Amino acid sequence: MELLISVFPQLFKGTIVTFQLFAFTLVGSIPLGILLAFILCSKSKLFKPVIQLYIWLMRGTPLLLQLIFVFYGLATVGIVFDRFEAAVIAFILNYAAYFAEIFRGGIQSIPKGQYEAAQVLRLTSWQTISKIIIPQVGKITLPSVGNEVISLVKDTSLIYILGLSDVMRIGKIAMEREATLLPLIGVGIIYLVMTGVFTVILKQIEKRLSYYR
Repeated sequence: MELLISVFPQLFKGTIVTFQLFAFTLVGSIPLGILLAFILCSKSKLFKPVIQLYIWLMRGTPLLLQLIFVFYGLATVGIVFDRFEAAVIAFILNYAAYFAEIFRGGIQSIPKGQYEAAQVLRLTSWQTISKIIIPQVGKITLPSVGNEVISLVKDTSLIYILGLSDVMRIGKIAMEREATLLPLIGVGIIYLVMTGVFTVILKQIEKRLSYYR
């Protein structure tokens, strides 16, 4: 138990890197996912097939492979990112594809009559999207988005493959140094706490959005 307590300060340092990746991914992937979703729902013959191909590639290949490709693969053709930048780019591109499909389903579930009503009220396209469509899509898709957020917390552990000092890598190093599994138990506790906190936050958001029912 003393060993587990002594290793927590090191794990907390790694948690900062993990949380930064989590935050940057959400900030980048959700807006991008919304944009891609509207393109998927459009009649564009130019952009829609490209986005569909992109989503198929992102969802059809492992995130771990995408991390390796962005950091190691692109470097072979002269496109070089540092480790954290590569992780952020790979995570945003991957999760934007999943969010795009989630938001697409939400957008398509909105009755066409609401678009017609917005035209009668002489709302601009932006006003229709921001004041009518997006609030409803947010409520409809929140459970699915919440599942992806929880998955993102756990997927951040994959960045150990790039040598970043996240909580998973620090726990693994401590485990090998001390020859005991206790540091990994500490890692598990941190991930459980993080997923628990975000689960509570998402439930509170869902309650606040209940007026859209």
